[in-house]
Amino acid sequence: MRGLQGKVAIVTGGAASIGEAVSRALLGAGVKVMIAARSANVGEALAAELGESAAFTATDLQQDDDIKRLVQATLETFGQLDFVINVAALYADEGINSSRQQWRDTFDTNINGHAILVREAYPHLCKSNGAAVVNFGSISSNIAQADRWTYPVSKAAVHQLTRNMALDLAKDKIRVNTVMAGITWSVPVAGLTENNREIADQVCANYQPLGRVVEAEEVADAVLFLCSDHASFITGAELPVDGGYSALGPEASESCMVAMMRAVEESKSS
Repeated sequence: MRGLQGKVAIVTGGAASIGEAVSRALLGAGVKVMIAARSANVGEALAAELGESAAFTATDLQQDDDIKRLVQATLETFGQLDFVINVAALYADEGINSSRQQWRDTFDTNINGHAILVREAYPHLCKSNGAAVVNFGSISSNIAQADRWTYPVSKAAVHQLTRNMALDLAKDKIRVNTVMAGITWSVPVAGLTENNREIADQVCANYQPLGRVVEAEEVADAVLFLCSDHASFITGAELPVDGGYSALGPEASESCMVAMMRAVEESKSS
């Protein structure tokens, strides 16, 4: 895609699952990548595997000093900053039983940390020719999902944050958009299904009309597009990568995640 070669990106949550797919896709497109994550062992190993165009900075998005250090490390390592990809998310959600601390931690990571990161990155993004921010929203943001409170509410806030960012940063030619991923084959989904892809696809067929879970690489492709010159006049938008989930209509009374766990148990007893 045009406009990616030679650029530099920060990818939060970039060491594993969907974030890892985003890091790999950006690198493959000629973008130098600063991987930000809490797990040093995983992040350092991935950066070493990816080579000299990748680096890692241990980052807790709930800590302002970590965020400042992340931006500074990116500039010291690569000399510029063009893209901020906000993938990292906390899934501390027990529905109605979620504690005040779970609410705090969820918003502090999923919203506050990413807002502060963009604030710290802003002076450097202003110097870029083609700067972009891609926030990770969710299909969970627009509809009710059974037994889930903190995560969907935080993701709804991400979508509003994108709109506000897009408006305020447009004067600096910084585009801000949201990727709205569907139910993706990722670490959480693999865990729910005990790594049974067949069950995941079977259950998701009731929620995603294309009949399967989303591949992490398909979500990463959307990130590449939104960062590229092909999306040069797109800002404040939501790009669904959900196999038709958003078009299908309302959720069932049982969440897809609960349905996956039930299907696993049923497969064991059959």
